[in-house]
Amino acid sequence: MADAARELARIAGRTEAVLAALPAPAERDAQQREQAADAKNTARTARARFLDRFAEAVYRRLTADLTLHLRLPELVAAAAEEWPGLVPTVEQLATERGRLQAEKEGHEIDQGLFLRAVLRSPVAGRHLIDTMALPTERALTLLPEFLRTGELDLGSVHLARRDGAAHLTMTRPDCLNAEDNRQVDDMETAVDLALLDPGVHAAVLRGGEMTHPRYRGRRVFSAGINLKSLHSGDISLVDFLLRREIGYINKIFRGLRVDHDGAWHTPVIEKPWVAAVDTFAIGGGAQLLMVFDRVIAASDSYITVPAAQEGIVPGAANLRLGRLAGGRVSRQVVLWGRRLHAAEPDARLLVDEVVEPDRMDQAITESLARLDGPAVTTNRRMLNLAEEPPEQFRLYMAEFAMQQALRLYSADVIGKVGRFSA
Repeated sequence: MADAARELARIAGRTEAVLAALPAPAERDAQQREQAADAKNTARTARARFLDRFAEAVYRRLTADLTLHLRLPELVAAAAEEWPGLVPTVEQLATERGRLQAEKEGHEIDQGLFLRAVLRSPVAGRHLIDTMALPTERALTLLPEFLRTGELDLGSVHLARRDGAAHLTMTRPDCLNAEDNRQVDDMETAVDLALLDPGVHAAVLRGGEMTHPRYRGRRVFSAGINLKSLHSGDISLVDFLLRREIGYINKIFRGLRVDHDGAWHTPVIEKPWVAAVDTFAIGGGAQLLMVFDRVIAASDSYITVPAAQEGIVPGAANLRLGRLAGGRVSRQVVLWGRRLHAAEPDARLLVDEVVEPDRMDQAITESLARLDGPAVTTNRRMLNLAEEPPEQFRLYMAEFAMQQALRLYSADVIGKVGRFSA
């Protein structure tokens, strides 16, 4: 492996020399863009071949033979230091971070290549997903305060414990609860705290009231990914797109891996979750609904996953939507951009209860009370296991890591988010 690693570093170094001799990505002419693409393809071919042979061995070395738990950012940073040329360095990524998406070199594609190989490995992939199911340091730091006060304002998410239930409210009125790196961090912290608090028996996620002129005073669930942040280069493959799926959404679905009294028989803490949809759940907002145990929607709301229009892969929606709504409806929604209005029959494939907007609070209270029971938690675990085995999720996320990285730097996505921001 040492000889192969040296050869990979040599090829990667030669590619970096070619790129360094060229103008910045946004200033290259057609011939220079082709030259850059050829150099990158040469290096990526070498990386793929190296990872096909050694991905599990690389991961074992980085994690001291699976004894260290490195979250996604820590893992890619450690790989950059330990294996020169395998993934971009911290310095390279820092340089990229200050650029518009259209002006980046696309180093995150190499992170996607690396993480696909890691997740494909039954040993390394399972260990990484288990690592991402651990509580975050931020949540553990904030836990004593939340246990004492029962309330926290995390910035983009407000968390409160009331009558044995955790109420998570997304509070980004500036962007209709469109998600970015910051909101993913706040959401994972809130989910961790809700699961760690023994006084919480069930949880609900809802959008807060908006200040946007068109929706002022109305609650909105989520507008999905923040396309302005994507245009400005502030949406990260590792800290947003992968952390979101393998982090807080997976914790809602499969639970939080933590030491507790029953860890000998069930190594995770799980609780039932309710989603309350006001106005709309677009893109990433709609993806969330697919892991909740009960979804309540206001009668004037709608759900849509405009993946083909945005140009990116809609998280794990392509894994889950067909199971819930069937192949034809899932293609209409994902590929055609169909909206499912809460009042129409097909919406009931994703929504359990449709109520008038003024009855949302009552419906939420009733659902939380109905789901508050130990048998509910056990049966949701078995339902989730039957519907989406962990190995199926792992293999899906392996390919997602690669394909989403490619989509982030595709010409059509860059063009679309540029027009949106303009």
